Amino acid sequence: MMVRLQKVIAASGVASRRAAETMIKDGHVTVNGKVVRVLGTCIDPSKDHVKIDGRHVQQAEPEVFVLLHKPAGYVTTMNDPQGRPTVADLVPKVKVRVFPVGRLDYDTEGLLLLTNNGKVAQACVHPRYHVPKTYLVKVSGVCTDEEIRNLEDGVALDDGMTAPATVRKSGKAKVNSWLELTIHEGRTHQIKRMLEALGHRVVRIKRIRFGPIELGDLPVGASRFVTDAEANALRAVVHRKAGTRNVRGPVRSSDLQSSRPARDTVPPRVRQTKVPAKRTLSGTGRKARPASGSARPPGRVAKGQGRTRNRKG
Repeated sequence: MMVRLQKVIAASGVASRRAAETMIKDGHVTVNGKVVRVLGTCIDPSKDHVKIDGRHVQQAEPEVFVLLHKPAGYVTTMNDPQGRPTVADLVPKVKVRVFPVGRLDYDTEGLLLLTNNGKVAQACVHPRYHVPKTYLVKVSGVCTDEEIRNLEDGVALDDGMTAPATVRKSGKAKVNSWLELTIHEGRTHQIKRMLEALGHRVVRIKRIRFGPIELGDLPVGASRFVTDAEANALRAVVHRKAGTRNVRGPVRSSDLQSSRPARDTVPPRVRQTKVPAKRTLSGTGRKARPASGSARPPGRVAKGQGRTRNRKG
């Protein structure tokens, strides 16, 4: 595939595209041993050799995003000193090194993202970006409406109050119930501790969404590369303003935007300030003068502003 020379240089990380254009015009860049000064020159990065001041320009590492349906009983790491099964045994063999984004507990199943893009990985797990993670949780007993409200408002744990969550009932059995719970934090065993604080033991946890990515019907233990639409949505997380809640639902090729409004976007209620009544000077009955800089009452004209009188004849 033919690519513009300045784009190849910028993708390698040597310089920005604008700086690369300056290098080309100044004669610092050679292609297959020949100096190139014409902007817009296209080359094949897989065949042509590019050098800047005699130094070879390495091709940029291809960006990879892998979605895995992690089964229970696997460690979220690429190697384990204790010899336990790891997620590395389940992902396809790729030419670049990928690593898990965040982690799932040993006995937790569901969606796990692996990538070689450090910026995307950092933004997805950092709490200030509010990237939502949705889980299906099976708990012992039946959660009451009051307990649901407690989860939504935040639960007091030994490491502090949890952030508000989104919770809805997903199913009910004779002795167990299912919840769909969405959080944006990533504390250790957070969901288990939140429900245990309310007196419910967690039986099973399955993550079904991670930011803009949805698990869908991917079989347990299977993996796939993300689509172009999913990759673009993941890259967009990096450029979103920190602290802004991600309200977009799972990415679909036909619709990347969710129409559901964010809870955070509701404008705050404007606090109305009562206007104090006119005060009078104590014991005089005269009105107090307005404070310095305040507007003059209507009908009053400042001294020296050219007030005229109507005179007869």
